[in-house]
Amino acid sequence: MPNNSLPSDMNDLSIFLAVFEENSFRAAARRLGLSPSTVSERISALELSLGAPLLIRTTRSVMPTEAGRALASRIFPLLSEMRAALNDVASSQQHVRGALKLNVTGAVMTDILPPLLDSFLTRYPQVRVEIVVEDRLVDAIAAGCDAGIRYGEHLAKDTIAVPVGPRSQRLALAAAPSYLERRGCPLAPRELLDHDCIRLKYSSGALVTWEFECEGEKLIVDPPGRLTIGVNGVSAAIDLARHGKGIIATFENWLQPCFQNGDLQPVLPEWWSTFEGPWLYFSSRFTSAPLRAFIDFLAEQR
Repeated sequence: MPNNSLPSDMNDLSIFLAVFEENSFRAAARRLGLSPSTVSERISALELSLGAPLLIRTTRSVMPTEAGRALASRIFPLLSEMRAALNDVASSQQHVRGALKLNVTGAVMTDILPPLLDSFLTRYPQVRVEIVVEDRLVDAIAAGCDAGIRYGEHLAKDTIAVPVGPRSQRLALAAAPSYLERRGCPLAPRELLDHDCIRLKYSSGALVTWEFECEGEKLIVDPPGRLTIGVNGVSAAIDLARHGKGIIATFENWLQPCFQNGDLQPVLPEWWSTFEGPWLYFSSRFTSAPLRAFIDFLAEQR
């Protein structure tokens, strides 16, 4: 007969939810910092406790059963509320304390988020911050984080968003003086098709779009990459551009130091496109004390 009592270890539910979200025991194990065998054992124990299979395991995939899908949809808001409640208990009216977990795009980790975190941690010494950096388009709240930082076109639905850092940024193009002396400087975006270009690629496999705008005209150019590098290796990509290996397109603020010291020169600056800066997004249902403090802190910085 099924055991109708609650599981003795509520952590098993968190492990199950991680496997459900990742569709993989190994990916869930990496996310939780556990071994795959431990994750498998805890899921089996949970299924035994409930008396019902939750996941269908094959050599290639993990799929939820109907019972597993129903359980995941009900426990997610409960576990989110529990995390928020524990953080609130850890906080007092005089001192904000507890954990703040953020899922952020790597684009904000170079020069936008670090100085903000430095000031925030100085103000709230009893707050612990965990940063999960990934360029995949994930729902940070569903991934077990308090909030996420993404750009506007990638915000999760049904969330509240507040601005972080600069309200506008630009996609800038640059090349080393040695490259421009050797190959010449393009005079229009389409001429980039005949140049050595350094392209950046997301982990999904999609290339960072080279989008241009000038006097109301907008266009996208997709030059073949002489070099293609994952977005997490952007610093290496900029170094390769500095050494004359091609034209790179990335955030203007990342290139400014190279413009100032002469290592790189702007390319087609009249065509650089402007886009909205990043946003912190979160659910209105569960806002822990550390997250509320961070939201208020961001408002002060603005």
